[in-house]
Amino acid sequence: MHYPTSARAPGLKFDPFKALVVPRPIGWIATINRDGVPNLAPYSFFNAVSDRPPMLMFSSGGHKDTLRNIQETGEFTCSIANWDLREAMNLSSAPVAPGVNEFGLAGLAEAPSMCVKPPRVAQAPAAFECKVWQVIELPVPAGKPGGPTPVGYTLVIGEVLAVYIDDRYIDDGIVQTGSMRPLARLGYMDYSVVSPESMFTLNRPTASEDGLTAQVQPGPWDGIYR
Repeated sequence: MHYPTSARAPGLKFDPFKALVVPRPIGWIATINRDGVPNLAPYSFFNAVSDRPPMLMFSSGGHKDTLRNIQETGEFTCSIANWDLREAMNLSSAPVAPGVNEFGLAGLAEAPSMCVKPPRVAQAPAAFECKVWQVIELPVPAGKPGGPTPVGYTLVIGEVLAVYIDDRYIDDGIVQTGSMRPLARLGYMDYSVVSPESMFTLNRPTASEDGLTAQVQPGPWDGIYR
């Protein structure tokens, strides 16, 4: 199969794009409105874009409560959703009325942040506190024949001001990502989870002095970034 994105994928029930760009980490974004009421929602168009300075991005389809709150306050937190919190994460995505606190809806506790006003999910293994750097309206494409009316997306880029990590997941100065069991979004209604069993290590290749060849050091990582 090979098709232009301007046309519907032949023979497929749904657009396969999100089933191919996988796995996508889930940004569990918390904001507050002008009245101080928290909002919490998961976003699968989410990732890191820089580590110096540390910056994150997520993209919102349509002008939802999260985006409105961010445009009003310029702050948000992003908690890591893991296997133990999968049901709460899913419930927090419900399209409830504006002003509904999804922390309470999903049975989650709020934890105060260090540098911003929005709280983080207290039960989450890790979280980021962010201030907005830029909000970008993405182009709205033309509709596909027989498809739904396109919804415009807005890209939010935030600088990370503080990081929270549950100390239970730190061992000998290294974050045990697999032990956190963070969730990832796939296509359709599918998800995945990172676990110690699903992780592996590859050393980075090093180039020869003349820059014409490369080799990879065998064995486990020696703890040095190259």
